[in-house]
Amino acid sequence: MLQKIGALGSDLRDKKVAISLSPEWLLTPGAWWLEVYKGNFSLMAASEMAFGTALNFELKRDIASRMLKFPSTLKNSPFLEFALKLLASGRWLDRVLFCVLWPAGKAQTTILELQDHFEAFNYIRHKLKPALPRRLETLDWPKLIASVGGTKTTDADKVTIAPSLKEKASRGRRDVTFRNDMNASPDWINLELLLRTLARVHARPLVLSMPLPGDFYDQKGVSRSAREDYYVRLRTLVQSYHFPLVEFKEHDEDPAFLYLHRDHLTAKGWMYYDRALDDFFHGRLPRS
Repeated sequence: MLQKIGALGSDLRDKKVAISLSPEWLLTPGAWWLEVYKGNFSLMAASEMAFGTALNFELKRDIASRMLKFPSTLKNSPFLEFALKLLASGRWLDRVLFCVLWPAGKAQTTILELQDHFEAFNYIRHKLKPALPRRLETLDWPKLIASVGGTKTTDADKVTIAPSLKEKASRGRRDVTFRNDMNASPDWINLELLLRTLARVHARPLVLSMPLPGDFYDQKGVSRSAREDYYVRLRTLVQSYHFPLVEFKEHDEDPAFLYLHRDHLTAKGWMYYDRALDDFFHGRLPRS
């Protein structure tokens, strides 16, 4: 997300952007998300971000340092990898060398953009039908939310973890493990870089976070107090950039909000998300 936003740069100035987060990203230590990152990596976006003018050198340095931790995504572009190494070093001589290479980087980005435009045009011409104009209307969100109610789950969907007496006695240790995993997650660094990028391009973001699957964590022996630390840390970070946040904390123990206690919304969860997005689009304070 950071690279795509950095690539768009000044085009996002004063534009509304919704960012959706999953708590799982911020609660898992280690580089578990490498395969996800590789699957979503865009050479064009990365090149536009690196050789664009929207971000300053300090921010690019920090972003480049993170990107270089996963060299497998750059193996098909040694030129971009070399440019990122120059940015990440922070040395003035490397910054000068990056500026020397900048025209070649812009040329590479232009070629990638032309290829992307051609593929997009070809897809639109052969695959998409013209959209019919639609009249905007005010939605009755309470009625829509009531229509999905508490999404029913089958016995096959239910996840049951029956705690033993030993597990109940070790709730304190489970809380410690939960907090340690949260503090060790590298995605807090990535999230702050994303927020810095949004601020730098002067976008108008709304940050949405799915709630924790509280009933699932209850059964694992993680207390509501420990889970509250996640919400506090997230809100403190996002609000330090003066961005609005909706974390749906009141649905922490709502089993009908998330599918299979994971980072996927049910029909009910999507309805609440859609209402927050509708409020955001129309300039109202989003509700959780």
